[in-house]
Amino acid sequence: MNMRMRKKKWVSPFLENEKEYLISDLKGFVSEKPLYIEIGMGMGDFITASAEQNSDICYIGLEKEETCVARAIQKARDKQLENFKVILADANNIEEICDKDSIDLIYLHFSDPWPKKRTHKRRLTYPPLLKKYEMILKDKGSIIFKTDNEAFYDDSLSYFEESNFVLVESDRNYYRDNEPMTAYQAKFVKEGKPIYYAKYQLEKV
Repeated sequence: MNMRMRKKKWVSPFLENEKEYLISDLKGFVSEKPLYIEIGMGMGDFITASAEQNSDICYIGLEKEETCVARAIQKARDKQLENFKVILADANNIEEICDKDSIDLIYLHFSDPWPKKRTHKRRLTYPPLLKKYEMILKDKGSIIFKTDNEAFYDDSLSYFEESNFVLVESDRNYYRDNEPMTAYQAKFVKEGKPIYYAKYQLEKV
């Protein structure tokens, strides 16, 4: 889901002074814990809640909107998270941000569906980006994809079919009790709208 918003005056100084959570990339990043990355984390509701629940996993939030990054860091500070980092960057450069074969799981949650055909190439599930995900994921690594847009979901399933990802499970009315949700997912669940979900596993050749 597109999270473009007007940047607040406090955001740039806040990020310039941020030393604990904000990192430039994952090149050479050392962690004994599995690495889970959410691409397009928004303001971090899902990923900070997940990090709070699962101290044995290192969570990375990737987001290109500065205000979203700042808000996510504020949430991490409030929760005193020690297993969470944020990268301010565009997903199209993901192969420059992460080492090859380093990521255990990628979340793609409610990203912009770019419904017009001429804009499909901007989708986070579009084939060129799937190839980049294949590079950074470990063998048997996973992608979890959620959206509220059925057309985007159906198109994405077709993109995955042409990749080295194997469908593990799918659900056109996804809901799990006690699972952290993005702000969009919480909104859609409250409104009774269906959530389209798919989980894929990478089979490297």
